[in-house]
Amino acid sequence: MSLNKTEEEQIVRTICNSHCGGICEMKVHVSGGRIVRIESGDEGEMSHRMCARGRAYRQRVYAPDRVFYPLKRKGPRGAGEFTRVSWDEALETVAHEMKRVRDTYGNASILHFCSMADAHTLHHVQAFHRLLCLFGGYTAPWGTISNEGECFASGVTYGLRPREPQPWMRRTEEEYINARLIVMWSWNPVTTRQGTRASWSLACAKERGTKFISVDPRYTDSAATFADQWIPIKPGTDVAVLAAMAYVIVNEHLYDKPFIDTYTFGFDRYKDYILGLEDGIAKTPEWAESISGIPAATITDLAREYARMKPAILATGYAAGRTAFGEQFHRAIYTLEAITGNTVIWAQPAAPRALRHICRIPSPPNQVEMGVPSRWNALPYRSASVNSSARVNVNLLADAILKGKAGGYPADFRFLWLSNTNYLNQLAEVNKAIKAFQQLEFILVTEQFMSSSAKFADIVLPVCTFLERNDLYASGDGGIYGLVSKAIEPLGESKSQLQICDALAPKLGINDYNDKSDEEWVKYIVAKLSEEVEFPDYNILSNQGFYSKKFDKPTAVSNKRLEDSEQKIFPTPSGKIEIYSQIAAEMNHPLIPPIPKYIETWESSNDPLAKKYPLQLITPHFKRRAHSQFDNLPWLQELQFQAVTISTLDAESRGIQDGDMVKVFNDRGQAMVPARVTERLMPGVVSLPQGAWYTPDENGVDHGGCANMFTKNETSPAGAFVCNSALVQVEKVEK
Repeated sequence: MSLNKTEEEQIVRTICNSHCGGICEMKVHVSGGRIVRIESGDEGEMSHRMCARGRAYRQRVYAPDRVFYPLKRKGPRGAGEFTRVSWDEALETVAHEMKRVRDTYGNASILHFCSMADAHTLHHVQAFHRLLCLFGGYTAPWGTISNEGECFASGVTYGLRPREPQPWMRRTEEEYINARLIVMWSWNPVTTRQGTRASWSLACAKERGTKFISVDPRYTDSAATFADQWIPIKPGTDVAVLAAMAYVIVNEHLYDKPFIDTYTFGFDRYKDYILGLEDGIAKTPEWAESISGIPAATITDLAREYARMKPAILATGYAAGRTAFGEQFHRAIYTLEAITGNTVIWAQPAAPRALRHICRIPSPPNQVEMGVPSRWNALPYRSASVNSSARVNVNLLADAILKGKAGGYPADFRFLWLSNTNYLNQLAEVNKAIKAFQQLEFILVTEQFMSSSAKFADIVLPVCTFLERNDLYASGDGGIYGLVSKAIEPLGESKSQLQICDALAPKLGINDYNDKSDEEWVKYIVAKLSEEVEFPDYNILSNQGFYSKKFDKPTAVSNKRLEDSEQKIFPTPSGKIEIYSQIAAEMNHPLIPPIPKYIETWESSNDPLAKKYPLQLITPHFKRRAHSQFDNLPWLQELQFQAVTISTLDAESRGIQDGDMVKVFNDRGQAMVPARVTERLMPGVVSLPQGAWYTPDENGVDHGGCANMFTKNETSPAGAFVCNSALVQVEKVEK
């Protein structure tokens, strides 16, 4: 994938996919074995500007605080005190501990979690999964941190996983451009991407006259760029407003009866709920106003516009689904789309099913999961392995470590392996995670930096960046495929994640783990892809950088009118969009009703705890970070500083001025951060961007501004990550 520019300088074409919500082609200029410049791609679907994070990647590669050598803990766990050791000593130590724990407590006591980071294909979960399954098995996590509420809602409503016609995108570019109304509901694509060209699509729509409305506690950058109207909303009250919109639509006969009759199941049950026939409470705009803070007239107008201005899009982010009953938000969104005939859900991808299996490293079954029944909240579209009750919810690893079998978990955990993740920093309730980590007998972290989590490891193994290894960006559903080509040799003694597993395997007595190098794996996968579909060979792909493979686009449901209304087009019990979910009904959980309902969140503004901690905390994404990645890069730190955003009204009542140092606190933790006073946030809410590295002082007070100091280590009933249901207080720090 290299193009000679001069004899001294090469341009290496590669793909950046650093868990930011998009994919970009990089042209990496290399001279004398060193990266000297990075620029954006300029061809076809990759002809867009790269974000600041991608442009700063050179500083990440050469950061002085990178982990370049294997490290062994020498001080107290969490102190960050390590000594350099050889690879052989590090691997022997890890292997000894893994075998000891397995032989003493069983394979289920070994817990592993791999997140996204810049994992791509070869250096993601499958590399570790194969190794650990060959070792006899382990406890794997279940659930998606980003959007488990949506995954559950999609499963019980459509019988499908959330569909993404393009990577990280809920709608196609054409749908955005052709919409008459786009409601951005807790959606901030200018910052979070959620589709590489999403902002471009919205800009095109704006030019064509599309009306934009933002429903969000914050006046986001996306609202400032696109919105004709901002509707502030109290966190966690979204479902009440959506129910009130449905009330207006039903009461004024604005719903699409033919669509409802043909494609949905259970509308009458939902109608009884919103009209108050079920519980005696009509879900009127006035009812929702008292809950959400949105005027009844505004809710009524929004409902009418959404029902009448077709095609209309409810463009949702993940934030409202990361609340105490987040799955209800996504179910309510799906229901409002359905009753107005605005539903567009694509059928299963037209790509051959074999593609999904080709684009991954194969593994034997996990013996820990064999013969174990499914969880009570298993979703039919998921595999038996993912649905296994032998797994632990990814958000609850700390709780599982602390409580073990006595707390209802499948095992007592002794060994933790973290890959591509800063888990302690990025999941709820940091201080609880610290207690859990202190209880473990051994922690292995494979990392590029001495992150908040790595400081608690017994062994840290150095991982190279994606610019120092070969890989493949590939989707099993079609779209962009590209070689992730090595631009430079790995710095120090760092290795790729696959190389680390390959080196550890013989120490564990596994001799058949791998027979290919990273580059050989890429060539093998590309050759297999070429056997299944029309696809360029490795050399052609290497020269052109990336390839866009599009399969026949299935027809959108909203563009079809079935002659046979009994025809089943969704893999649900009824074969239809289930407003009343029979799958949810069979779960028989009091907090997972068969129809979407408003349930007041814990730590809402009405919670008795609000007398002590009166401010609702939200934890949005930060433009200069991808979760906790890039937080330590000076170039990006110059662009934005970590601060807690507070409304002018709330700041004035506390004597806080813009830039003042403040203390944010609740019963779960404390942090010292600067305050940013603004009119772009509704009163009663404070915003602390997630991803800042936990940096405690000797008293455990965080000075990095880590938002998860304050979030609660509890999931929604369906298992969603809850990072936007928390109460805090903010006080000025007197000098």
